[in-house]
Amino acid sequence: MNGRRELGSLSPRAVEDVVRRALAEDAPWGDLTSETLIPAGAQLSAKLVAREAGVLSGITVFSAAMRLTDEATEVTPLLSDGLRFEKGDVLADVSGSARSVLTAERVALNFVQRMSGIATMTSQFVAAVAGTRARIVDTRKTTPGLRLFERYAVRCGGGQNHRFSLSDAVLAKDNHLAVLTRNGERNLTEALREVRQALPHTAHLEVEVDRPNQIAAVLDAGVDTIMLDNFSLDAMRAAVEQIGGRALVEASGSVKLEAVRAIAETGVDLISVGALTHSARALDLGLDAQTGAATGADR
Repeated sequence: MNGRRELGSLSPRAVEDVVRRALAEDAPWGDLTSETLIPAGAQLSAKLVAREAGVLSGITVFSAAMRLTDEATEVTPLLSDGLRFEKGDVLADVSGSARSVLTAERVALNFVQRMSGIATMTSQFVAAVAGTRARIVDTRKTTPGLRLFERYAVRCGGGQNHRFSLSDAVLAKDNHLAVLTRNGERNLTEALREVRQALPHTAHLEVEVDRPNQIAAVLDAGVDTIMLDNFSLDAMRAAVEQIGGRALVEASGSVKLEAVRAIAETGVDLISVGALTHSARALDLGLDAQTGAATGADR
């Protein structure tokens, strides 16, 4: 990654809410292991270390997990979200009560590993379409309760966000259209024009098509974006030419990394990739205690 991007911010209140719930899930009545094995006064220094290369995301969430377990735990990030790291790099220093650090360890790692995995996968897709007009965007195929974190991770990897929720924009898909047109009994263009007239002028209207002969009717309705669902490359190229800039063109449907460059070269504006959030592998990051760093005794 070269330089810094504008990532936006994670709401501290939202981070605290999600992290507190995760900590309560992991240690509902305390950490029996640490409380049994570790002296109450023992201190621990540790490093967050990359076991493989990737793009960082979630360092603030990692820190929150440590702080919300014990506000006296100190976390010093050594790299900012959105930046690339190599295998063996130290991403943060952690010091504090050994019991507290060990209690928070798994939750803290789960978040930063998951988010960095999403950022890393996203960066691969973004690199694959470099030099084309296409932008890589995510979808609503996120882990329930973790959408805020996962979509932030997409931005860390250089991607962009689609609508955040059902409340943000109109996206009419095949089932919506079937109901709207009464399975073809109503004219699609007229039905969509009525939808457009009923919407506030600030609302975005996107319609999915799954076959080329739908495009003209949707385009005539004055929609903002047309989503091409599982079109072949030839059909995409023809659709881009037919639409001719009168609407944004989004490609969608089981997009794979090895195929995304060819999709981008058809001239589409957006490529939505559900795999960024539903199939990203957690990155291998570890919290390594420093030799001789656990000190102190019961007091």
